[in-house]
Amino acid sequence: MLGRPSNNVKMGIVGLPNVGKSSFFNLMTKQQVAEAANFPFCTINPNEAIVPVPDPRFKFLCNYFKPKSEVQPVLHNTDIAGLVKGAHEGKGLGNAFLSNIQAVDGIYHVTRAFSDDDIVHVEGDVDPVRDLAIINHELIMKDTSILAKRIEAETKNVERGVGGKEKKKEYESWQKAHKWLTEEKKDILCGSWTPFDIDVLNKLQLLTAKPVIYLVNLSEKDFIRKKNKWLERIGEFVAARGMGELVIPFSVAHEEQLLYKEQESKETLFNFIKENPTHKTALPNIIRKGYHALQLIHYFTCGKDEVRGWTLKKGSLAPKAAGVIHTDFEKGFIKAEVYAFKDFKECGSVEDVKAKGKYRMEGKNYEVKDGDCIFFKFNN
Repeated sequence: MLGRPSNNVKMGIVGLPNVGKSSFFNLMTKQQVAEAANFPFCTINPNEAIVPVPDPRFKFLCNYFKPKSEVQPVLHNTDIAGLVKGAHEGKGLGNAFLSNIQAVDGIYHVTRAFSDDDIVHVEGDVDPVRDLAIINHELIMKDTSILAKRIEAETKNVERGVGGKEKKKEYESWQKAHKWLTEEKKDILCGSWTPFDIDVLNKLQLLTAKPVIYLVNLSEKDFIRKKNKWLERIGEFVAARGMGELVIPFSVAHEEQLLYKEQESKETLFNFIKENPTHKTALPNIIRKGYHALQLIHYFTCGKDEVRGWTLKKGSLAPKAAGVIHTDFEKGFIKAEVYAFKDFKECGSVEDVKAKGKYRMEGKNYEVKDGDCIFFKFNN
């Protein structure tokens, strides 16, 4: 799998200046921690925040157990300064921008699909398809440069046999990836790679090896009526990439209105949504999709003291899941007592889950599933 195997991974918010990145970040965190201003590069240093991942299963468990402590699973987000055409050559904030993307594991690519004379567009006019192509080109060019430098630096050593067969294989993986970028002009994520290639490429944290979710910032009117002249063309652009990536329309203006009403009072927000059933927030869906784009799942530990969602890389086995709680749990793992949330909800209690034979003992080779409720046993 391309990307870092760690559970501590994060999404980066990327786009041209003044498309709504920092405003989106502010909305996600419900804090004005990123200065949102009407000029390019107002976010000079990347801002980071941790946001809870909305999950009705977590709320259900908390309502049942009524614990002293409630700890939701979370998603790490980074707001990155706006990119401009030529960034790979150092224009705008250039290399600083690109290195900040290198530090994240997945991308929310925000593009603007509304006109507003009061909000400057760095390219002079609104054309989200062009904007998407600009950033995609910059990322490809930066990756091409990274690989070219690596190849140039090691060519003589490989020719002399320094590092042996292993180094030569690594060198060939670099060449293969460089050829893909220059000839196919497509993302690394879209290529076909051997397990060895993937191990090599993961060390470089290439920009186009990261999963992308496209967020289209609409006017409030277009978001509510679910129509915009650019949506079909954006969909065609993304479909042509051939990676089945998500396109999610949303509206910063609309989300800000909902946040304003919520800050007035929960009752004000509830009444507004009740009177305007189409005026729903897109943020919970965006957060969940970002979480799953990083190949993350979560399992629960449940009891009267605490209900907690633990973030885990999809495909992880039970000992690795135990290690998320504490490294000693992984080292001394004996077994996991497991029941699925779905079974718990259907049965109504842990006792009934056990009575119906759906409470299981699992060993070291058990692959943890999203929504599992687990109690680990281990040796001290």
